[in-house]
This record gives sequence, structure tokens and C-alpha cells, in this order.
Amino acid sequence: MKFEKTSEAESLYSSLDQMSSLEILQNINKEDQKVSIAVNKAIPNINTVVGYIVDRLQNGGRLIYIGAGTSGRLGVLDASECPPTYGVSSSLVQGIIAGGDKALKISVENAEDSKEKSVSDLKNIDFNSKDTLIGIAASGTTPYVISAIEYANKLGAYTGGITVNTGSPLSEVVKCIIEIEVGPEFVTGSSRMKAGTAQKMVLNMISTSVMILIGKVKGNKMVNMKLSNDKLVKRAVGMLVSELNISIKQAEILLSKHHNVNKAIEGYRKNK
Repeated sequence: MKFEKTSEAESLYSSLDQMSSLEILQNINKEDQKVSIAVNKAIPNINTVVGYIVDRLQNGGRLIYIGAGTSGRLGVLDASECPPTYGVSSSLVQGIIAGGDKALKISVENAEDSKEKSVSDLKNIDFNSKDTLIGIAASGTTPYVISAIEYANKLGAYTGGITVNTGSPLSEVVKCIIEIEVGPEFVTGSSRMKAGTAQKMVLNMISTSVMILIGKVKGNKMVNMKLSNDKLVKRAVGMLVSELNISIKQAEILLSKHHNVNKAIEGYRKNK
């Protein structure tokens, strides 16, 4: 079967430059609505990947995302939000992007084509067999990502992939592929649109479910969040008041002592 990059297939719309602003917005939204439906079909494979990640995190491993361009930026974004949201170490979930930190702001020419650089990037973080590597590539053909997956497989690590194309080269090298068939982009080949939205949704699902399953959420509350600003401190105080049925003043004292909602709850109940 001939492999085709879905995200680069011709747009379903013609003469975009002749549309009114309202028509453009309505049609973009129409396309975006297809994304959640496509993601829903991939939930069984997302669930499989989550299961392996949880098992490996609980046994000393880490979760590493790797990608280029928009895909890489989304991986870095998801990883960077885990420490403040769930209070985990910045080393537990990491994002690697082709071209390094510079590529977060500007495009780094030919970075996605380097097979050797992705391997050296993994070696730089001491990637090992306990870890999980998730390759993110809209096209499923990115050499930087595929070579990283091949290296991780040789080490005995668990590997997964996120792409919007079916039957891509990425699907052939990972242990579990998450394929989100979003169809052609509104602007032909602009994978930052539906493809990017799909990848962001999947990453949200992966990291959120993993953090819940390893005990970083109580009920529906982020009880391990880092209290890095006044808004989060007030939220934490509210959590303690609600959970322990205590006064605001008592909650503030507890929080100043433990600096963490979960630890404050445990400390209060232990000494009650």
C-alpha cells in the first residue's frame, strides 16, 4: 500500500483567499470538530501506552517525549507543565525537541533530518531501559524521531508514537502507535492545525491519566501542585478548608508548615 502523508493531502476547501473572515473561521472550526472524534477512536492504544508508562514510572523509569517542530514543542510543553501541576521532579517527564531550546522559538533548519542528533540527545539525559520514549511526528516520517525510537528499542525501553498518518514508518518501529486520522488540513500541509490539536489532546490525556494513576491527584484536586503564586496558594487554602472542614486561618498555618496540600492533609490527620 502506498504511504501518503495525510496532513499534506490537498485541503478539502478551495480558494481560501476568496473567503470572508467569517467563512474562514467557520470552516476552521468545522475541521477542528473532527479532531476529538478521531482521538476517541485511538483511546484503546492510548490506554495501552498509559499502562506501560505508569508501570515504568513506578519502577524508577521516566517519560520522555521527542519530536521536531510543532510536535516537539507540544512535547516540551506537556512535560514542562507536569512539575508545577503535579509536584513531580522536572526529570520525571521530559521533552526533547530537534534543534534544542532554540527550536522552541524559531525553526532550526534541517534539525528534523538528523538521525545522529536524536541519539546523542537521548544519551545526554542518560536514557535507559527503564524509561519510556514517545515519538511525536505528524507525518510519521521524521528521521530525528524514528532514529531515537530505534535506539530506545535497542536499549529495551518501551516506545510509543503519536502521528496523524496510518501505516507510517513510525508505526513500524514503535511498540504501540497512536494514530489520529484527522484528514487534510484546512491549509494544505499546515500540521500545526488539526494535527497539532490532536497531538496536544493525546498528550493531555497521557500525562493527566498517568499523574492520576501514580497518586498525584486526590478526588479531582491537584493536591501536589507547586504553590508558585498567590492564586495557587489561595486555591490550596480552599482545598484544605473543604477537605478538613477547618478555618481559613488554620489552613494557612498548615500550608505554611507543609508547603504542600497533600502533606498538609496527612499532617493534620496524623496529629488530630
